[in-house]
Amino acid sequence: MEAATIWFHIGPFAVTSIVVTTWGIMLALGVFCWLATRNLALDPGPLQAMLEGMVSAMEESICAVLPDRAQQLLPFIGTLWIYIVFANLVGVIPRLHAPTGNLSVTAGLALLVFLSVHWYGVRNEGLRRYLKHYLSPSPILLPFHLLSEVTRTVALAVRLFGNIMSLEMAAMLILLVAGLLAPVPLLMLHIVESLVQAYIFGMLALIYVAGAMQSQQNLERDEKGNEQ
Repeated sequence: MEAATIWFHIGPFAVTSIVVTTWGIMLALGVFCWLATRNLALDPGPLQAMLEGMVSAMEESICAVLPDRAQQLLPFIGTLWIYIVFANLVGVIPRLHAPTGNLSVTAGLALLVFLSVHWYGVRNEGLRRYLKHYLSPSPILLPFHLLSEVTRTVALAVRLFGNIMSLEMAAMLILLVAGLLAPVPLLMLHIVESLVQAYIFGMLALIYVAGAMQSQQNLERDEKGNEQ
């Protein structure tokens, strides 16, 4: 894990190497997307076909969880997947470290998911109906519902941070022991693990959002179960 090296200050705020790397990823993705989508055509070239395939794959993954909400959730979940993949893979570049190996970054991503869950829930169900599901099947469970919201957000941040940090530490130890004999398999392991962790984070975020958007359906199912 990279130490938080301060590069400069903006007023009272310190800008560390982690922040600069994150800005670089955002800038690179923004420029690439702008260049790649300037001349879209009905008969796509290799790059456009690849990008369309990636978007279709993400949309299909969302459809598997929420078939009727894929278009609504694709911008958010897709952006999470894309950013985390590249943030994880930055660790492959010499002298750079993955921002997701820093707990502050993963905590920020988890907080974004936490806020988005409630935003999508309220938008889909309405404020009153959404809040009502916290009292289901009994108001006595309200503290447990609230506690689960906090614990799953913390777990989301710690899981990604722990996996990426341990991956970088393992890579460092293997290189120290095996030297130049290890880079190729180690690089492949880093790439595969980066993709897997990005996918898991995005799917967990999708499942949490889906639970919030279907809160009324879950509430009605619980009420039917109580009547029976």
